[in-house]
Amino acid sequence: MSVEAKAVARWVRVAPRKMRLMADLIKGQGVNEAVNRLHFSTTRASEPVEKTVRSALANLLQMDEAAKVDPADVFIKEIRVDEGATLRRWRPRAMGRATRIRKRTSHLTVVVEARGVEAEAEEGKK
Repeated sequence: MSVEAKAVARWVRVAPRKMRLMADLIKGQGVNEAVNRLHFSTTRASEPVEKTVRSALANLLQMDEAAKVDPADVFIKEIRVDEGATLRRWRPRAMGRATRIRKRTSHLTVVVEARGVEAEAEEGKK
């Protein structure tokens, strides 16, 4: 039995391509190491990713099954960046023309899982 929790951030005003760079950076890592990397990253996409990872960890620690989980034993099981709606804006150009500007949004899903919970759960049953 593994304990996992999920957090979702929707309509984030960062392009999915840029956010996937941050997601690939922390995929499969421990939560503490991932949050540390994201916190000191200079890219704008790292802030919403860090907030969502912290939210997923908080969701896991609030569960009854994860009462004795150490945050150091939690790792990122899955992180997915999907494309959201695109806002369309117009920019004036030469000779009376206009060009479309696409402002892309992202949906971010983070699933965290606790390692070593199975052994602790079986000890509690005995």
